[in-house]
Amino acid sequence: MALNPLVDTRHSRFVLFEMLDSVKFTEQEKYSDFDREIFESVLDLAEQIAFNRVYPANIEGDKIGAVYDPQSKGVTVPEGYKSAMEVFNEAGFSGLCSDPQWGGMGLPSVVSRAALEYFFSASVAFTIYATLANGAAHLVKNFYEGEHKDLILEKMVSGEWGGTMCLTEPEAGSDVGALKTKAVKQHDGTYRIFGQKIFISAGENDLYENIIHPVLARIEGDPAGTKGISIFLVPKYLINPDGSIGAKNDVVCSGIEHKMGIKASATCSLSFGDEGNCAGYLMGRERMGMKIMFQMMNDARLDVALQGLAVSSSAYMHAVKYAKNRVQGKNILELTDPDAPSTEIINHPDVKRMLLWMKSHVEAMRMLMFYAFYNDDLARIEEGESAREARALLEFLIPICKSGNTDNAWLIVSEAIQVHGGYGYCGDYPVEQLARDSKILSIYEGTNGIQAMDLMMRKLLMNPDMYNYAVYKKRFYETVESAEGIVDKKYIEPLVKGIEQMDDTVHYLNELKRTGRFLPIFANAVPLQHAFVIFSYAWMHLRALTIAIPQLDKISGGARDSKLDEVVKDNIEAAFYHGVILSSRFYIGSEFNKFEGYLNYIKSGERAVEESSVEIFTGAPEE
Repeated sequence: MALNPLVDTRHSRFVLFEMLDSVKFTEQEKYSDFDREIFESVLDLAEQIAFNRVYPANIEGDKIGAVYDPQSKGVTVPEGYKSAMEVFNEAGFSGLCSDPQWGGMGLPSVVSRAALEYFFSASVAFTIYATLANGAAHLVKNFYEGEHKDLILEKMVSGEWGGTMCLTEPEAGSDVGALKTKAVKQHDGTYRIFGQKIFISAGENDLYENIIHPVLARIEGDPAGTKGISIFLVPKYLINPDGSIGAKNDVVCSGIEHKMGIKASATCSLSFGDEGNCAGYLMGRERMGMKIMFQMMNDARLDVALQGLAVSSSAYMHAVKYAKNRVQGKNILELTDPDAPSTEIINHPDVKRMLLWMKSHVEAMRMLMFYAFYNDDLARIEEGESAREARALLEFLIPICKSGNTDNAWLIVSEAIQVHGGYGYCGDYPVEQLARDSKILSIYEGTNGIQAMDLMMRKLLMNPDMYNYAVYKKRFYETVESAEGIVDKKYIEPLVKGIEQMDDTVHYLNELKRTGRFLPIFANAVPLQHAFVIFSYAWMHLRALTIAIPQLDKISGGARDSKLDEVVKDNIEAAFYHGVILSSRFYIGSEFNKFEGYLNYIKSGERAVEESSVEIFTGAPEE
C-alpha cells in the first residue's frame, strides 16, 4: 500500500485493525451491517476525496480566505470549498457516525475519526465546517425536543445545514461564567436572545442553506456564574410550520477575524437580538447549559486533537518527500572522497534524526488518538463497570490528546520547515501554510493551559478516589503484561519506573492540596500535562512494539542485522513493521528521557512563580 502524500495509510490501518482490532465492533448489533471491507472502502474513499478535491481547495482557501460583505452581512467562502463540500456531502461524510435514522452512516467513532484524519490533513479550515455541524447535530439529537427536530437532524446530517458552538463573548473569553448574553422567556415558551458572541467558527457562510447555533445565555433573573447558564437552539433562518425555510432570524454577522492561518474558516462575531426579535428555543432544561455544552466541547476538543495529528502527519509526509528528492552534500561515509556524488539529504544523519523524531511523534499521536475514540465506542456499547472504565479513561485522555497533539503539532511543523531549509520558509512549499494553520490548535476549544488545569484538578486531584488515573494505570499495566517476553526489557522497565515516579509526583501534589497550597499546583499544571503526554506516547509505542515485533519476525523468519536489511529492502510489509519498531525504540529509548525532567521540575519546590508580582514584569508602558 503506497504512502498517501498526507497520511501514512498503512499506519492508520495498523492502529485500527492490528492494535485495536476495531473490526470486533461489528459483532455488536449496532454495527452488524459493517465488516472490515466496508470500513476499508470508507477510508479509501475519504483518502481519495481529501487528496483530490479538498487539498487543492485548501491552497485556494489560504490565498482567498473567507470574505465578509459589510452591506449584506454575509460571508463568502472560496468556490473550491463549495464544490469540495458538495462531493464530501454526497459521499456521506457529513454523517459519518450519525444515526442512520436521520441519514447518517452510523460508523463507530474510531473508524469515522480515522476517515476524518484524511480531511483534516488536507485542510483544517475546510473540515472545521463539517465537524462543527456534526457536533451541533449531536446536541440537537440528545437535548432538543422542540418542533422540527427530525427535519433539523436530517438537514444537518446530510450537510445541507451547518452548525456552530456559541460560547465566547467580548468580556468573557475562557471565563464562560461571565457571559452577558440574555434570554427572555415569551408567553409561547420560546425565548428572545440578546447579546454578542465572538470567535464563532463557521458562524456565517454561504456553504449551507441554514445554520443552527447552540447559544449559551442566561435566562433573565437566573443566578450569575456557570450555574445560571442555559443553552438555546437559535437558527439563522426560522423554520416554517411545513418545514420550509422561513424568515431570517435576528442574528447578524458583524465581522470576521483576519487570522494568520485557517483563513478560509470564517471566524465570526455574531450579534443576537439587535432588533429585539431573535428567536431561541431551550435545549434540555433551564440552567443546564454548561453541562449540555460540555458534551460538544469534549467532542470538539477531540476533533482539535485530531487536527493536531492531521497537520503533523501532513508536515511529516511533506518533509519525507522533500528529503527523498533534495540532493545536497555528500554521504557522511564518503566525505573524504573528492569524486563522490552528492546524495539525497535523507541520507544525512541529522535529517534522519529529524524525520525519525517526527515519525515517532506522529505515530504516537495517531495511536493515542484512535485509542481515545476506541474507548468512546466502548463507553457507548459496553455496560456496567466496563463502560464506566472506558468513559473514565476517555475523560482522562481528552486533555492529554488535545494538549499533547496540538503543542507538538507546532513543533513538528517547525521541524518539517527545517528539513526543507530556506524553501520551507517560503510559500512555494506547503509546510509554510501548515505552520500558520497549526498555531491556533493549542488555543481554541480551551487553551492548553486550561486543558492542563482540567487534567490536574478535575481529572486527577479532585476526581473521587482518582478513579480516572487508576483506570489509566490499569490499562498501562495490561500493556506491560502483554509486552513481557516479546519486547526487550530495556523498553519496558523505564516505563514501569516512570509510572512509579508519576505516583510519587501525584502524592506530592496531593500534599500541596492538603495543605492548601493551590498556587504551586496550578503553576505546575502544564509541566504535569507535558509529563503525561510523554508517558502516554511512550505507552502507545510499547503497545506497538508488542504487535510489530512478532509480525516482523514472522515475515523475516527471525532475520537480524544484514539479513534483516535485505528482507526490508525487498518486502514492503517488512519495511513497514521495521519502521514501526525503530520509531518506537527511538521514542522510548531517547525521547522518554525527558519525562523525568518534568517530574523533577514539578517537585523541585522552586517558589519563584509564587513570589512573582505584577511589578516584576517590566518592559512595556502602562496603557
